[in-house]
Amino acid sequence: MSGLSTRAISRAAVRQELAAVALPRFVDVGFDAVTFDDLAGAAGVSRSTFLRYFASKEDVVLHVFDPLGEQMTAALAARPQAEEDWTVLRRAVDPAVQLIAADPEAGLTLLRLVWSTPALWAGLHEKHGSWRPPLVDLLVQRSTASAAQAPALLAVRTRVMAALGCLMVAFDAWIESGGTQPLDALTDGAFAALAPSGGESPRSR
Repeated sequence: MSGLSTRAISRAAVRQELAAVALPRFVDVGFDAVTFDDLAGAAGVSRSTFLRYFASKEDVVLHVFDPLGEQMTAALAARPQAEEDWTVLRRAVDPAVQLIAADPEAGLTLLRLVWSTPALWAGLHEKHGSWRPPLVDLLVQRSTASAAQAPALLAVRTRVMAALGCLMVAFDAWIESGGTQPLDALTDGAFAALAPSGGESPRSR
């Protein structure tokens, strides 16, 4: 895969700066009450400029999750072929855990905003839905390469859905703890609750 162009890097940097200005406004005033005019004024740019970088207010908040689909797919693809599926899926969600835990204060603010705003909650779950098919496809490929018969597609889809659900449960618990408990450990715990009997424990390593 070729690297990002200078233009793409510049655009991403501007989006990051605009979002950094917008998030405190959403938190302080309320997501629904803030307009693009408000955001543009706070950022010191025109409304049209702000709209060139974000098509909607939801996008201002949720764009940080955009890379996760590719990142989680890459994390899954990098796991050893002999590794058990549930452990592979635990490791696949590491990029999402790292995204939030890298800056706990900012991550907690972001998740609280998303969890308390129906439009953002729905938008995140729409992205969540887009992450599943590539993970399912890779798991099927891995299973076909290592076994005489591939597992039923329904079973694979269920495992992937369950894995992403465990991630959301870990986010829930982390918010409830006020960010005091390690998100990585909470994610391990959520996955352990559904670990196959006799299977490998998906501990962090």
